[in-house]
Amino acid sequence: MIQFKNVSKSINGKAILKDINITIEKGQLVVFIGPSGCGKTTTLKMINKLLTPTSGDILINGDKIGEKNTIKLRRNMGYVIQQAGLLPHLTIGENIGLIASIEKMPKDKIKNKIVELLNLVGLNPDDYINKYPKQLSGGQQQRVGVARALVMDPDVILMDEPFSALDPITKTQLQDEIFNIQENFKKTIIFVTHDMDEALKLADKICILDAGSVVQFDTPEEILKNPINDFVRDFVGKNRIWNQPELIKAQDIMIEMPIKSVGERTILQAIEIMKSSHVDSLLVVDKSNLLCGLVTLKQIRSNPDKSKKIKDIMEKNLITVNNEDSIIDVLEIIKKENISFVPVIDENLKLSGLITKSSLLSILSNQFIDEEVDDNE
Repeated sequence: MIQFKNVSKSINGKAILKDINITIEKGQLVVFIGPSGCGKTTTLKMINKLLTPTSGDILINGDKIGEKNTIKLRRNMGYVIQQAGLLPHLTIGENIGLIASIEKMPKDKIKNKIVELLNLVGLNPDDYINKYPKQLSGGQQQRVGVARALVMDPDVILMDEPFSALDPITKTQLQDEIFNIQENFKKTIIFVTHDMDEALKLADKICILDAGSVVQFDTPEEILKNPINDFVRDFVGKNRIWNQPELIKAQDIMIEMPIKSVGERTILQAIEIMKSSHVDSLLVVDKSNLLCGLVTLKQIRSNPDKSKKIKDIMEKNLITVNNEDSIIDVLEIIKKENISFVPVIDENLKLSGLITKSSLLSILSNQFIDEEVDDNE
């Protein structure tokens, strides 16, 4: 766990960072992002003591880094920069194993580690271990840089805009590599970027900085759905969430107060509820709001005995979605099952809301209109 406690940094009398207070949990991938000069790289460099705070403390697992041996701290912390920073006179294998050699790791263990890491970052050891940096493309050099950062199996990896100079295809491939490394090995990764798409693709949490201050520190979902102010809204982009449909949950688009009734009501009472609410169906719940079934006007019309209870005629085998299912999941279910609506339930099977084809069309149409307005402003 990495904690910033009231951290400020001034250089030549100019405030670069102002009273930073954030906590990065172990195993999280946290992205620092913001406009040029906001302090994101300065924040990153203070974690491995390349820069020291003017005031405040940075703690790793409860220990102040100011009290730690700097060399030991850095050797146990991976660091990847924009230009891989490989030593040109050393082979790829020697570049990766350099710190391990300095730390007197046995040679056979170093060799095994180099082979393992080259495979991990998608470079065939037989093809690359004896090559020199100048023989590699920029993307390949960055892969080597990532491998070098992992050689001492650090708990923390710092990455300062490592992929910004790469072509889109290579950049996407390396983003996937980093995501997989974090998922499989649960490293704590602090990643600096100016690319919001990259941040959304990688981050467990995003820290948005502006003029040296933290504006919002939250999950990608929360930042997209609930930007804290106009700066974040404009920086993220008003309609960006629609480019990340997997983040749009059923609970974000459902009708929150669908027309419902308890099963003990009679058919006659159900008809009156439908009339007054201008609907042709009712969701049936129990007293605890557990979803029990559905009754339609068609079912009611086929039962002449209006004193019957709706629980006796309702459809019980309903297709449902969960609050956390994405809009993609919802659309797939509606299409696959050829249904015009789907109830939304929570983890306790209680009714949360209702999604209908018409409500989905309305939401998607409004989004299209909003985009047209923005394009014409």
